[in-house]
Amino acid sequence: MKKLLAMALALTMVLSMAACGGNNSGEGGSADGTTELNLILRAGTYADVIKECLPTFEQEHNVTVNVQELSESDLYSGIALDAINAEGSYDLCMVDGSWMAEFTENGVLANLSDLGYTLDDDIIPATTSICYVGDDVYLAPYYGNVTVLMFNKANVEAAGYDASTITSLEDILTICQQAQADGKLGFIYRGDGQNNLVVDFLPILLSYGGWVLDENNQPTVNTDAFKDAMNYYLDLIATGEAQVKDDLIASVDTGAGTMGIGWPGWYTPTADTPADYIALTGASTAGGETHNANVYGIWTIGIPANSQNKELAAELLTYLMDPEVQKSTVPSGGVPCRYSSLQDPEILETYPQYEVVCQALESGVYRPVISEWTQFYTILGTEMDNIINGIKTVDEGLADAQAQLEELMAG
Repeated sequence: MKKLLAMALALTMVLSMAACGGNNSGEGGSADGTTELNLILRAGTYADVIKECLPTFEQEHNVTVNVQELSESDLYSGIALDAINAEGSYDLCMVDGSWMAEFTENGVLANLSDLGYTLDDDIIPATTSICYVGDDVYLAPYYGNVTVLMFNKANVEAAGYDASTITSLEDILTICQQAQADGKLGFIYRGDGQNNLVVDFLPILLSYGGWVLDENNQPTVNTDAFKDAMNYYLDLIATGEAQVKDDLIASVDTGAGTMGIGWPGWYTPTADTPADYIALTGASTAGGETHNANVYGIWTIGIPANSQNKELAAELLTYLMDPEVQKSTVPSGGVPCRYSSLQDPEILETYPQYEVVCQALESGVYRPVISEWTQFYTILGTEMDNIINGIKTVDEGLADAQAQLEELMAG
């Protein structure tokens, strides 16, 4: 627990949470006697689609649900800091899949199986792989965030392609180089932080058959596959520039930029929008070997082990995971990890991209589920940034990253 707390404090000092919204008393009740549940969620569409479902539950259960919305780093810190308290402030939390090992190691999450919750067969199986410890469920995959390739339709068509003919990284580079030649930005990438830099690169790395760890959790950064992927990435990003998320979306939507790695939680295209997205095939060259290359950023939901209202929180979790309740969130940007939503003919008629999301979720890959992941991506992202900015060569940067990561994983 000391390690978890230290990492939380290093990310951000959440000393004024009560001022950020939500009820943090941990008492589980209000002045009028109504039971209260306190939720700590990832801000944005992820929290919005949960909030729209709450009034019905509140009315049916005579309960008040308070919601605190935080950025990714503050959410991690908020959960981690509260975990050291005997009586927790929160009754349901959103958890990024990459935190699972760390939270499990430190006893942060309640055992959902002990509370009577099970995962049903309608949930895409691959998305549940990090939800278990042994045979017991600790998390439920709520929001199906997964990497997709966002692109501007007109720019892609100008290069002689469409969604069905982008079959490899080779095609992507060709399209972006043509856009650059036409006076537009080609590939837009997020360079605002080590996590974004690493995670958005992982689909490229996977397409080259590489990864950051082997089956024994030993770093595999200073390898031929990683070097090939990094050299390709340098060529790709040279056609565009680094932008923050909102600017990336706007660039692709307006056609000022052509492509970028995106997430369904950012943007919900319809049949008539100027931008669209596809799932990467996982091939580096046309007709080449394919790999699972779509990286999960799934937001799961769970119950803190120190919640004072576990049984009622389990009822809320079950309600939020109900297939029909989840389907009702799609018009607001909800992305359930459920076949019944992503393959529903009526939904696909209006939101055809959910077929792409389903494909990406079926062939997705979770970021390493290791307790050191925050430190891992910080080291790797720093060295990748050094390479991108010309401070180090590819060989130098990856060798330095490998050495530091080996030291980290050695404990």
